[in-house]
Amino acid sequence: MSGGGALIVLPAIAGLFFAFWLFTKKLKPISLGSEIGRSASDYSQSTSRNGSASSLSAMEHTGEDSLMRGMESGDRAAMEETLAKVRRIHHDVRDGARAFLNAEYRMCVAFLAAFGVAIAVLTSNGRLGFDAKSGFATAAAFAVGGVTSMASGYVGMMVATYTNARCAMMATLKPEHLAWKESFNAAFRGGGVMGFALSGLGLLMMYFLMLVYSAFFSFETHAMELFECIAGFGLGGSAIAMFGRVGGGIYTKAADVGADLAGKVVAGIPEDDPRNPATIADNVGDNVGDVAGMGSDLFGSFAEATCAALVIGAQSADLVAAGWDSIIFPLYISAVGILVCIGVSFVATDISPVRNEISIERVLKTQLTLSTIAMTICIYPICYVFMPQDLYLGSSSFSTACLGTTSSRCISNGPRSAFACIAAGLWGGLIIGFVTEYYTSHSYAPVREVARSTETGAATNIIYGLALGYKSTIVPVTVLAFGVWLSFSLMDMYGVALCALGMLGTLSTCLAIDVYGPICDNAGGIAEMAGMPDDVRDKTDALDAAGNTTAAIGKGFAIGSAALVSLALTAAFVTRTGALENGVNLLNPSVFAFLLIGSMLPYWFSAMTMKSVGVAAMEMVKEVKRQFDTIPGLLEGTPGHAPPDHARCIKISTDASLREMVPPATLVIMAPIITGTFFGVKAVTGLLAGGLASGVQLAISASNTGGAWDNAKKYVEKGGLYIDVPKRERAHSDPVEGPYTGAIVRNVDGSPQLISVRQRKGSDCHKAAVVGDTVGDPLKDTSGPAVNILMKLTAIISLVFADFFMSINDGRGLFLVGN
Repeated sequence: MSGGGALIVLPAIAGLFFAFWLFTKKLKPISLGSEIGRSASDYSQSTSRNGSASSLSAMEHTGEDSLMRGMESGDRAAMEETLAKVRRIHHDVRDGARAFLNAEYRMCVAFLAAFGVAIAVLTSNGRLGFDAKSGFATAAAFAVGGVTSMASGYVGMMVATYTNARCAMMATLKPEHLAWKESFNAAFRGGGVMGFALSGLGLLMMYFLMLVYSAFFSFETHAMELFECIAGFGLGGSAIAMFGRVGGGIYTKAADVGADLAGKVVAGIPEDDPRNPATIADNVGDNVGDVAGMGSDLFGSFAEATCAALVIGAQSADLVAAGWDSIIFPLYISAVGILVCIGVSFVATDISPVRNEISIERVLKTQLTLSTIAMTICIYPICYVFMPQDLYLGSSSFSTACLGTTSSRCISNGPRSAFACIAAGLWGGLIIGFVTEYYTSHSYAPVREVARSTETGAATNIIYGLALGYKSTIVPVTVLAFGVWLSFSLMDMYGVALCALGMLGTLSTCLAIDVYGPICDNAGGIAEMAGMPDDVRDKTDALDAAGNTTAAIGKGFAIGSAALVSLALTAAFVTRTGALENGVNLLNPSVFAFLLIGSMLPYWFSAMTMKSVGVAAMEMVKEVKRQFDTIPGLLEGTPGHAPPDHARCIKISTDASLREMVPPATLVIMAPIITGTFFGVKAVTGLLAGGLASGVQLAISASNTGGAWDNAKKYVEKGGLYIDVPKRERAHSDPVEGPYTGAIVRNVDGSPQLISVRQRKGSDCHKAAVVGDTVGDPLKDTSGPAVNILMKLTAIISLVFADFFMSINDGRGLFLVGN
């Protein structure tokens, strides 16, 4: 429609091509060549635990044969068996993830069809009468948004399942610094494939949908109707995100908690031990929940924030009069973000790469910081090119110009105000990310304090973890409040939408860093199941510990942006229904009543999802115990025993997640529709405000509590925790590992002499840390992240159905509330 469209299309295509280039050029098939410098004894030890080897001729040809050249026969046989195990585990995880997503997406397609019909019918009934064109256009946008979200999640998940194996194999390289660099790069680039593919595809689909719809709705005269229909795109993306987050979250935590309990509690073996039948389901869950689910979540945030800005912007006659390029200014923010993230991505992988364990978190934080700085610099000229100098952010029925107006909606120096709003989101997101890291990384005092609390058992560990989660909400909520205040003061609710888009401006980098976590987690599981040497598992554990922190940072970005997006969508809703102009009285009975109901919804929703995890985990534990009891030699590891039935465990998680995700999804979707239909738009306003106010606190505290417990466990496992215990006379010559069998050694005053003892796996402190980690799993990976979907989805549904609500007794509902 204009020359400026190239600034949207070209970056979107660049993002897609860069994702393709990363996969084909930088994530080529596993082929380690002559860089392996291990001895025959290392690999002989690594292949003694999991049955016979498969020949290379039986595997898919992926270049592993180059690994064998120049090796002695003992090295060749050991490495051949290791590679065969890795390939077999990779295939099992890939096939399990694909089977789950196929089953889940069949349900999603049926939902898109059924709910799409409801959207077409209900949104055709507006306040001005029946309008089939608007209704069916909204339904079509809804379908396109849903399909785009599914495609993005599927691509990211399949790339992640491949990269898991590569990350584990790269950790075997010699010298050490090369292993650190290549294993980190594999995980980071695997996340980058999803980040850039999702950002590019989402931006491209939204822009072309807008071009198509502009042929049916004149931009000059029907801008509001055009962008209200486009809002269906955000609804489709968010609806699929609900199923991806809830279904994937239930799957991954049912498998994870089940594997933990069955292995460490029932059988006394590690969760990733190859004898544990739930291990493959656990690794599958990391991909479908933390990769596909997170991708759908952030795609929904991008689509909804853009839709909110477009709908609010279309209220301004000045902005519409400025032309197409000005009204679609929100898309330019995302387009510039893709180019910035492409350029900065080379810093972490090539310019300043990871060389040891200490540098992992430094590299990731540098990546986030540089992305934010570069985005801040690049967005400044974009604001001055496309944002009008003066504009009135109101409906054309109120004013057509700023001249002579004293309203707060009259904006002068629009480019500078827009830049300030976007920058507030950018830097607010970075601050939230770093605060999240502080509360979830074992490099800092809060998590180490939680780890030390295990000295007195699991109960104090739980208490300290909950307190940390509650405390961790203070700074993020304050940052969000400041961003809202500044943005609203400068550009009204349009500024809040720009602030949300600013927080999502570095979406590609945020997704790359977030997906990095589950890739490293799976790599560690593969290393354990394939029986790789201990130093390989040490590397993957270190990468995974940083990955837990980055996953928490990603959740912080997702929750923060969800809060701003929800507020922007609420603003679009009240603006569209006129509630903003007429005023919303907090003490209005319907508003206050539904404010309380809305604040209750996140707790109801969280209770449903957490119980679903518990139900599915119980089924998993019982199945694993059954296999241990009925498969001779499985638990004992007797040579030649029958293999565990991984398929049965995968089926349990799949069936449970698909069954259990329906009630929470129904609650979120139906709550605003029922409220608006029966009680009117003022009640919906209270519902949205209450859900946002309580949801953001609950989501942050749940995610950070679970992340802190997880990394406290890893801190104990790596030997970072020392506990003072009474010194005893030893009956063993080893002063460190010998048993405390003698009498307590006492000082002159009779007090016991103390000695600091390192806590390791199997110690009482470790057992208490495992309990906290198990409790925290559904908090950080199911309930917490899914609450932000609740905030966004209720708001976007309200916006899409706004005209339908207004058609019922002038917005007062069937019960005529407000008479």
